Amino acid sequence: MQASAVAAMAAHAILAASPSSYPLLSPLPNPNISHHPALHTSFHGVSLKFPRQSLALSLAAASPRKPLAVVAATKKAVAVLKGTSNVEGVVTLTQEGDGPTTVNVRVTGLTPGPHGFHLHEYGDTTNGCISTGAHFNPTNMTHGAPEDEVRHAGDLGNIVANADGVAEATIADKQIPLDGPNTVIGRAFVVHELEDDLGKGGHELSLTTGNAGGRLACVAAVPKKRTSISKKRIRKNIWKRKGYWAALKAYSLAKSLYTGKSKSFLCDNLKKE
Repeated sequence: MQASAVAAMAAHAILAASPSSYPLLSPLPNPNISHHPALHTSFHGVSLKFPRQSLALSLAAASPRKPLAVVAATKKAVAVLKGTSNVEGVVTLTQEGDGPTTVNVRVTGLTPGPHGFHLHEYGDTTNGCISTGAHFNPTNMTHGAPEDEVRHAGDLGNIVANADGVAEATIADKQIPLDGPNTVIGRAFVVHELEDDLGKGGHELSLTTGNAGGRLACVAAVPKKRTSISKKRIRKNIWKRKGYWAALKAYSLAKSLYTGKSKSFLCDNLKKE
């Protein structure tokens, strides 16, 4: 009994102390309790006040946000070369973001030696390779080598065929992007009969065509994405058909249970059609 009285007196002394002595403790007023003398009490509860310094420390300890990483999209295109002769081949193009376009070429049926390889202005092959127009040249430059500053955008140099007539090459070029106003999409790759003199042969055609001779094979470049889109559409149609038959079987089963017939006549009749 004496111990409880001492504890009560100690609690009363702490609560009655000034707020400056105990910054974490302060009286919490209760508006619902009137100040009638009979109902008045000196104990109103306490509220906790946390210093602003702790809030600042917690904010400083928070880890900074990481910057968003932008992943460059990969663009692809393909062209299958065909001609009136036995010359044929495949050209695949890949571009990472806004970087240079990588051109992988494989052509068969050529005579051994170098052959001019160019990107021409039009993808029109209705009249053979002659309807593909001139070299793709959006900057109105003269013909040159791929590494020259003065060149057509479509000047891709030469590909060299081995003794079996097979030419394989990998070309990286910044002037033939796969999107934008100067995209290669819809334009034609052409393999020529002769070697491209890269504008340095002194021939009257050196600064226009590189004196590369006739056009053996050509084709327009198309986005490789079309193939994946077609596959997605095929898969989507398959799943639609599976879902249709599942719903039809459920309907047929419910109807057979309702009518008392055990045979799924609806599905059987439709499958015969």
